[in-house]
Amino acid sequence: MEIILSTGSSKSSVLCDLQSELKYLCTSDRNMMAQSDLDLKETALKEDLKFYFMNPCEKYRARRQIPWKLALQILKILMVTTQLVFFGLSNQLVVSFKEENTIAFKHLFLKGYSGTDEDDYSCSIYTQQDAYDSIFYVINQYRHLKNISLGTLGYEHEESGLKICKQQYKRGTMLPSNDTLDIDVSTETECILLKPKELIGKKAELKLNSSFFNLEFYRLIQVEISFKLKGIALQTIHARELPDCYAFQNTITFNNRAHSGKIKIYFDSDTDIQECKDWHIFNSVLQKNTQYILVFDGFVILSCLASLILCTRSLVLAWRLQKRFVTFFLEKYKRCVCYADRLEFLNGWYVLVIISDVMTIIGSILKMEIKAKNLTSYDVCSILLGTSTLFVWVGVIRYLGYFQTYNVLILTMQASLPKVLRFCCCAGMIYLGYTFCGWIVLGPYHEKFEDLNTVAECLFSLVNGDDMFATFAQIQQKSSLVWMFSRLYLYSFISLFIYMILSLFIALITDSYDTIKKYQQSGFPVTDLHEFLKDHSSAGYRKDRTFPFICCCRRQESDDNLILIN
Repeated sequence: MEIILSTGSSKSSVLCDLQSELKYLCTSDRNMMAQSDLDLKETALKEDLKFYFMNPCEKYRARRQIPWKLALQILKILMVTTQLVFFGLSNQLVVSFKEENTIAFKHLFLKGYSGTDEDDYSCSIYTQQDAYDSIFYVINQYRHLKNISLGTLGYEHEESGLKICKQQYKRGTMLPSNDTLDIDVSTETECILLKPKELIGKKAELKLNSSFFNLEFYRLIQVEISFKLKGIALQTIHARELPDCYAFQNTITFNNRAHSGKIKIYFDSDTDIQECKDWHIFNSVLQKNTQYILVFDGFVILSCLASLILCTRSLVLAWRLQKRFVTFFLEKYKRCVCYADRLEFLNGWYVLVIISDVMTIIGSILKMEIKAKNLTSYDVCSILLGTSTLFVWVGVIRYLGYFQTYNVLILTMQASLPKVLRFCCCAGMIYLGYTFCGWIVLGPYHEKFEDLNTVAECLFSLVNGDDMFATFAQIQQKSSLVWMFSRLYLYSFISLFIYMILSLFIALITDSYDTIKKYQQSGFPVTDLHEFLKDHSSAGYRKDRTFPFICCCRRQESDDNLILIN
């Protein structure tokens, strides 16, 4: 019995050993299979990452992938620039027609207009008789407009006319010699309408001699004369374009709010481009020319739409590749990818191209509607097309950045941007302080400091070294204290901004440039993404590839302590 028991126990121990060995072998096999799968996944991921960060020429050598986006961007630059030139020439005709008509209106309706505006107003008068003469001069010129005007002008319609409104205080008496004043500050407005037909007959004399034109200047605030005229621009025919019909809403304001003995006369002309209702042009090729331009605009829209689709597809693929990399990194190394490495997958140039394509498509549609005389939004269209063309040409820098010599500009701008923004925030506080100080102190004595916008522009020109002597010389010497303060103010601003702040601004960019040059010689800071791809090589890929991206996952010792703005 004892022998039988010992034999059974030995057999059970052998079975246990066999089971444990089998479990170990199965576990090791599974681990080996998982490791091989992970290695295969890592190799495939590195291949895709390597290919993603290649330039178009390297992608073609690696996988014979034709660089469609590069070819399309070159074609789009030519087409968008050509489209912009055509639209710019057309827009120049529109703007010049508006400006020339505004000048003509001032000469027609403003008595004694010299040809140049005195300030923000056109001209001024100083006597009561001049005020009456100027008002009746406008009425008389409007009455004989068709006989005296050189342009293609006409009244809007027979029911429209010359609307004259006077605004004044309700009542009031003033005795300056006794320093007494009794006035009701509430205002009243009274208007009269003079139609073209009424200005011809005897009714005109009755209306012009009415009590409405008896002005009490001590309580008069302003007189406003408004009228609407129609015109047709024929000069576009010479440029092989269909003519436009214009509506001019003109307003003449006699401003007496200050009651200083000087009435300022303002002339404002609001132009609206309208579609000509009925037109017939013979012996011309305008319609064919218009059709050709519309077809060309259609091709521009198609090219931008194709570019938009390709760039959007690239961004989507890059986002998927980023998710693969983040998941694999977390699975193998048990840590997350830094935020800066994730941003490497977001191609800012593609975002810029997408914005440019959207603006070009919208601007081209507006341009086609303007060309067909269905819309008149010249300003909106010019902003869209001009900005999109700017972005298209800026996008060319992306392809120059693949060359190390040209890439210095992009990398320098990228490296210096955070420092420059921090520096500008601090310098901007000083600039705003000088702006408010100059406006409140020098505003009454200097025309360049009359409002905040003008002060900011004047100080910016001083920073760039423009118009310095004129700014010093134009200060009025009516107050010795203000004159001395102006000298201290201007000398301190120029010395501070030109000799110190501007020099520091240049030093920031120079410092970033030197840093980039050192990196190009000794190597850029190594990040997780660089380390992951460093030892990878492929038969079809170049081994001397350097990646044009930098991030700060592994924070290098900063050189910000060398800069005054930290």
